[in-house]
Amino acid sequence: MIIIDGSEGEGGGQVVRNACALSLVTGTPVRIENVRAKRSKPGLMRQHVTAIEAACVIGNASCEGLLVGSSALSFRPGKVVPGDYSFAVGTAGSTGLVLQTVLMPLLLADKPSRLVLEGGTHNMQAPPFDFIAKSFLPVINRMGPTVSARLVRHGFYPRGGGRIEVDITPAPLRPIHCVGRGAAISVGAAALVAGLPFAIAEREIGKVRKELNWSEREAYVRELPADQGPGNVLLLEAAFEHVTEIVSGFGQLGVTAEQVAKRAIGRMRGYLESDAFAGPYLADQLLLPFALAGGGSFTTVKPSQHSLTAADVIARFLDQRPAFEQQPGGTHLMTLR
Repeated sequence: MIIIDGSEGEGGGQVVRNACALSLVTGTPVRIENVRAKRSKPGLMRQHVTAIEAACVIGNASCEGLLVGSSALSFRPGKVVPGDYSFAVGTAGSTGLVLQTVLMPLLLADKPSRLVLEGGTHNMQAPPFDFIAKSFLPVINRMGPTVSARLVRHGFYPRGGGRIEVDITPAPLRPIHCVGRGAAISVGAAALVAGLPFAIAEREIGKVRKELNWSEREAYVRELPADQGPGNVLLLEAAFEHVTEIVSGFGQLGVTAEQVAKRAIGRMRGYLESDAFAGPYLADQLLLPFALAGGGSFTTVKPSQHSLTAADVIARFLDQRPAFEQQPGGTHLMTLR
């Protein structure tokens, strides 16, 4: 059994998700101690419990210590069985993070699967659905499998109530090389608002148009049905020939619309000014599939602590470790060693 100290490195829930996914793929039991020790509320939260429950269901696994607030758990994998599954977080906990836990094992299964996930779809603590659908899954589909995701209903914090549906056609993961992003295709921004004043989204989009010089056609407001809120998210998109980057900003109490937009704009500018294929969040998501493919490479911006921690967890299960090497132009090249 592999024993992991969850307080090391970034010290968050990603350790739990990646460890359970790798456990299912490799058939290796794992124990995680000091779960989420560096968070303001340590231990398992509802979304982590749901993610591990989902891993237990698809992989006929057992788990000791699977309770909200638990600081240690032992996960023993069984055989992964593809099929139709439905999982509900029960709060605004991220559906995307539940997907992150079960996707790789189902991608490597012998038959297709279909997932229905209910909970949060746009949560400031996780990549929004738009990032999963437009940034992450297109890269996965280039590696062999076919995965499609549909947003049925938005779910914002704290209410939740969102729903996504995912169809998975498995195939062996093949190594690919993602060094350049290719020619620029388009940019766009959408400020989504539900059950909140329309002016919030208008102010966010106004800031985007002014600072990035994007037109009214490129940057717009979308009002969702009030019963899908209250919630607000600003989504910035830059599409290139080989990759699409999605940057998000979430409205929250005590933060002005202009501040939300300013932060998102700063992150998008940082990406556009670099030559990297993957932004920091996409780099996080790609480490596990690239490692399971046994090869490949991609360029990214300076690796985050999140990415470095993920690389450490991967190295505990596999013979290879994701490594980052700074390139002359300032980007970092991820390869497996």
